[in-house]
Amino acid sequence: MPHRLGEHSRRVLDAAALLASKGRRARDRFLFEGETLVREARQSGLPIEALFVTQEAYDESALLRELDAAGTPLWIVGSRAARRLSDVETPTGIVAMARRSLAPLERILSGAGAVLVLAGVTDPGNAGTLLRSAEAFSAAGAIFGSGGVDPYHPKVVRAAMGSLFRIPVAVAAPDAVAEAARAAGRRLAGLVGLGGTDIGRLPAQAVLVVGQERRGLGPWEPFCEERFSIPIGPAVESLNAAVAGSIALFQASRRHAE
Repeated sequence: MPHRLGEHSRRVLDAAALLASKGRRARDRFLFEGETLVREARQSGLPIEALFVTQEAYDESALLRELDAAGTPLWIVGSRAARRLSDVETPTGIVAMARRSLAPLERILSGAGAVLVLAGVTDPGNAGTLLRSAEAFSAAGAIFGSGGVDPYHPKVVRAAMGSLFRIPVAVAAPDAVAEAARAAGRRLAGLVGLGGTDIGRLPAQAVLVVGQERRGLGPWEPFCEERFSIPIGPAVESLNAAVAGSIALFQASRRHAE
């Protein structure tokens, strides 16, 4: 029978601290919420270290009861504690904790397919969408630029819809990525709005650097040895970072297939 925890119990307070990037770095853990992501984690082989669920969620979810029976640490919490552990307006009553898994740059850059670099992307929805596209188009992995959004931000995890559990992810500064790319025989290819080579010529093994829609590549630009652009109609000023990056990843996957 699962044990119950109060709103101010040490386990709940420690878990709630993972909603902040400082807490995630300090404990090397992160939270994700909802039965869908719990199921994705289980199917992806991501070990769940703890589950915090309301009694109602436990009673309604066969998956939670299966995980409990299999030995996953599970605690029953009240509605106030569930809100403390959630960053959404209407908590699901199901919060899981797992260890972060950041890969070495060398592992990602030695893989087959393009590598996605999020150059200062700060919008977690865009970042999560790009992770889904990276997995969908068989990228070797994703590198989050230091100073951008944390790959384990709760909104990134939700938007990635499980892709974060399956593809290698790293966090690094531009100079470190450029050096590791050179060692792996790869070149950084910056995605720009205008003036770049047609995206149709993007190499299959490109280290694709995607910046913010308004600010562009920022400090990553000097490290990009090649620049590519997506042709768009004259009435459209620019594409959303997630849209542009997804198109480029698709193009790289086509080149890889050829």
